[in-house]
Amino acid sequence: MKPLRIATTAVLLGLTVLASTGCSVARQQQTVGAYVDDAGITTAIKARMAEDRTVAATSISVETLNGTVQLSGFAKSQAEKNQAEAIARNTRGVRDVRNSIVVRP
Repeated sequence: MKPLRIATTAVLLGLTVLASTGCSVARQQQTVGAYVDDAGITTAIKARMAEDRTVAATSISVETLNGTVQLSGFAKSQAEKNQAEAIARNTRGVRDVRNSIVVRP
């Protein structure tokens, strides 16, 4: 009977902590909704890059936080870097793009 009581107390304590933090996610203090939106933006950008033959999608990392997209990795030309940024900027929900892609032939 005691293990059940300890488990119940742990669950209630966990729910109390979750409710008091406002459902923040990870260290960036995002709400669950913002996290899901950002994951959708990242997925959409990566999918569009994979469809574009001028962009090596596997060489470019995409991270999104509160609608701001961070691009990093390597491109073979300035044109590829510019195209990756254009894809990100023209994706629905994107507020800003920070392009840290390095051109390396």
